[in-house]
Amino acid sequence: MTNQQIPVVVLSGFLGSGKTTLLNHLLRSARGTRIGVMVNDFGDIGIDAMTVAGQVGSTVSLGNGCLCCAVDVSELDEYLEVLTGPELRLDVIVIEASGLAEPQELVRMVLGSENERIVYGGLVQVVDAAEFSATRARHPETDRHLALADLVVVNKADRVDERELEAVHAAVRGLAGPAAVVRAAHGRVDPELLFDRVVPDGEIEGQMSIEDLLYGDPDEDHDHPHAAYETLSLASDTALHPRRLMEFLDSRPEGLYRIKGFVDFGAADPGNRYSVHAVGRFLRFFPEPWEAGQERLTQLVLIGSGIDGDALRKELDGCRVNGPQDAPDEHSMWGVLRYVRQNEEEPVEPVQPVDPLD
Repeated sequence: MTNQQIPVVVLSGFLGSGKTTLLNHLLRSARGTRIGVMVNDFGDIGIDAMTVAGQVGSTVSLGNGCLCCAVDVSELDEYLEVLTGPELRLDVIVIEASGLAEPQELVRMVLGSENERIVYGGLVQVVDAAEFSATRARHPETDRHLALADLVVVNKADRVDERELEAVHAAVRGLAGPAAVVRAAHGRVDPELLFDRVVPDGEIEGQMSIEDLLYGDPDEDHDHPHAAYETLSLASDTALHPRRLMEFLDSRPEGLYRIKGFVDFGAADPGNRYSVHAVGRFLRFFPEPWEAGQERLTQLVLIGSGIDGDALRKELDGCRVNGPQDAPDEHSMWGVLRYVRQNEEEPVEPVQPVDPLD
């Protein structure tokens, strides 16, 4: 996003589910991306072949630009203030919750933070496919945690046969509601699913047209498992109707995990374009003035698992303004403005129906 807010992703899951393995994979595979890691735990924990001593206040720099802190929940905002310093130039912050932590509390603290330099990046819940039934028996709160998640990773998929994996996936899907559910082995999820990967110098980032619906290359190596999710990219030089776009966003389908990009609302607000950030059921808009001579385009990327690309394209096409007779009225921006932070002094309150905790 142009305002360079740093997404804060909460990574949760019970002991042994594979959170640290997944985190290590992100640190190794997100080349060019500077990741801040906050470990909500006590005791030694290995991160990318290094150990973060389990005491509040310990901070180490990692070779790939990551910065790790062992942090107590009560000091979360204090550490966010440190990690969002412009001199660190972090692209994303991942909070690895303790295996016995309440992810709801961490999410509430991120949502309630008054730090203007962060934005909520979603709750990722990791599930051990081989131990799912036993975990639910030992920890009945599993069901509640899954209901809060924005993305669920069914990890250790290689340790069960296809029939059992399908049963676990179906059970998770039933508990997780609208959350996206993806499968993984050894925590190998594509970083692009969780956050925007910074392209290193010399690497060319792929371009997608309005008709692109990418399912991933089946020959892709395990470090980039694109087949676990789908990406739909849309670009339009026609303004979108704010009321119809909000109807689409308020009813977005199961499995649609992230929406990012820029929206032109045309005559409804001719002075600003709006960057949009949606993860799970969380949504926020950021208005910014159009620059002189800037081409007025709507550019959106939608990322999810099990989404119907054709249906989404059709719904988004229906959000276009169809000529002067379809011009939005003076009140049409009210729905959008509910999700705009009005000033820097006032923390955003979660707004129904996108607050993941209600």
